[in-house]
Amino acid sequence: MRTLVLLRWFAVVGQTVTLLIATLALGIQVPQLPCALVVLSSAVFNAVGMGVAASTRQLREREALYTLLFDLFQLGALLYLTGGLGNPFALLLMVPVTISASVLSLRATLLLGAVAGVIITLLVKFYVPLELVSGEHLALSPVVVGGTWTALITGMIFLAIGARRVTGETLSMSEALAATQLALAREQQLSTLGGVVAAAAHELGTPLATIKLASTELVEELGHMPHLQEDAALVRAQAIRCTEILRAMGPRGKQDIMVRSAPLLSVVEEAAAPHTGRGIRVITRVEGGLADDPPDDQPQMQRRPEIVQGLRNLVQNAVDFAGSTVWIDLEWTDRDIRVVIGDDGPGYPPDLIGRIGDPFVRRRSRLAAERPAYEGMGLGLFIAKTLLERSGARLDFRNADPVPEDEAAPPEFSRPTGAVVTVVWPRAAPETGLSLH
Repeated sequence: MRTLVLLRWFAVVGQTVTLLIATLALGIQVPQLPCALVVLSSAVFNAVGMGVAASTRQLREREALYTLLFDLFQLGALLYLTGGLGNPFALLLMVPVTISASVLSLRATLLLGAVAGVIITLLVKFYVPLELVSGEHLALSPVVVGGTWTALITGMIFLAIGARRVTGETLSMSEALAATQLALAREQQLSTLGGVVAAAAHELGTPLATIKLASTELVEELGHMPHLQEDAALVRAQAIRCTEILRAMGPRGKQDIMVRSAPLLSVVEEAAAPHTGRGIRVITRVEGGLADDPPDDQPQMQRRPEIVQGLRNLVQNAVDFAGSTVWIDLEWTDRDIRVVIGDDGPGYPPDLIGRIGDPFVRRRSRLAAERPAYEGMGLGLFIAKTLLERSGARLDFRNADPVPEDEAAPPEFSRPTGAVVTVVWPRAAPETGLSLH
């Protein structure tokens, strides 16, 4: 409400000043009383709006539509009285349509655009000509009027489409960034909770062990007092139960979920764990071999929430689209560390590969028929890309090279045939705060 009221006051002041300059300084004759009434109507509309609603009120779409329609008709009436399309301020007819394209629905924008188009067309033939004090008419040639009409219609369509796309993409970016922060906050909360559980299990371990030992001795010594012996046995049983509860809450036990760094394979397996039981086989390979016997020299990586969550989203996307198998290959050199995640699905649509990781990509892929509820390549990959790039990684999305039929091999030694994403961290990147030893 406040924004529209402020813009309308600017319009009232601008229209008043323009009419005064035109009549007093330039000697242009205009129907002063009708023009003054049209300008006054806008001021009255503003005053009434301010009186019946708070300036901070959020207008409903219908209210905003009616307000912008009033602005169109008010401006159209003023242009009718001041030369029609020969008035250079006719371009202001595009403003309400552009505002609608930025904040209102497509239906409302189309309605405003149609009304603006009708007003512009009527002003080609119906208007009060401008006349100087000397009696000279300020009339444009039909060619110029036609060109002005074309320019106004084209400009209105162009600005409306541009404003709508930019606003939509900005909103998508805001939603994607909010989802990214939410995912990161969730991962941090889980890590913090795990650390609290591990710390509690560690700190309470000794007291519970002492209670268990003392209660066991009491059970043995109170054989001649059965009622007290039962109480001591109950204390021992409850101490054992507390120990089991703490162990269940912190399944990592002494490994401590808040450990600051871990072997690369451990970090990747932690990220992939939620998606290994969804009916798709996830095979992890280290330097070309299976992960059952990893090399001793594998690098250590910080278990930062953005790394775990980013890799988890990439694995989730691969599992969603895989036919039967997802491969995670871990490789490293003295210069960088690579995590390559591939699947045997249909791959990325070729026309979208250059835009993967962009939150504006919402179009469903060719799997829409098989997975109608899956939106595909929207926020998930954007979140993964944003989080991993924050850790200093570079991401590359591509489709795997076709595998010749004579190169068929067991799944453990096969190559991806669908989508492939490569995540690369430089091992010497102190500015990222990532420890890659």
